[in-house]
Amino acid sequence: MHFKLKMTPPTATAQQKGERVVGGYIHHYKKKNVAAAEAILRDALLPYVPETPIEGKPVQLWAIWEFPYPKSAKKHNPGWGRWKITRPDTDNLNKLLKDVMTDMGFWKDDALICSEIVEKLYADEPGIMICIRIMDPDLLAPPDGDDDDGKD
Repeated sequence: MHFKLKMTPPTATAQQKGERVVGGYIHHYKKKNVAAAEAILRDALLPYVPETPIEGKPVQLWAIWEFPYPKSAKKHNPGWGRWKITRPDTDNLNKLLKDVMTDMGFWKDDALICSEIVEKLYADEPGIMICIRIMDPDLLAPPDGDDDDGKD
C-alpha cells in the first residue's frame, strides 16, 4: 500500500508534551499544537485506513516528509528536492505518524514495524509519501537448498 498525503506536513512532534505540577505530582498533557497535528494527520489518513489492521506480520514503513521550501531558500531547480537538515528530527516526526496510524487501525501494534525508512526534504509539492509493506517473516533464513550446515 502506498499513497501521498497532499498537505503541508505538521512540524509538531509527539515529544512536545507539556507538564505541570499539581499537588506535588507531575502531570503530563498533550499541548494544543500536538493535538492539532494529530487531527491534521487523522483527517489526511482517513481515506487510506485498511478494512482490517495488519496483525502478526512484520511491516516496513517508508515515510518521506516533503516540506515546502522556506521563503529564504535560494533559487532551486523546479521538480528537484533538497534535503531538510533542520528540526524537527525524523524520529520525532515519525513517532507521531506511527501513533496516529496505530490508533486508526493500520496495524494492531506499531511493534510490528521492523523496518523503517524516514526521509525529510524540501519539495515543490509538499506532503507525506507513505509506503507500507508486509515483509517476509523468513527474510533472513537461507534460501531453500542452501542451509549452510557446514557439510559440503
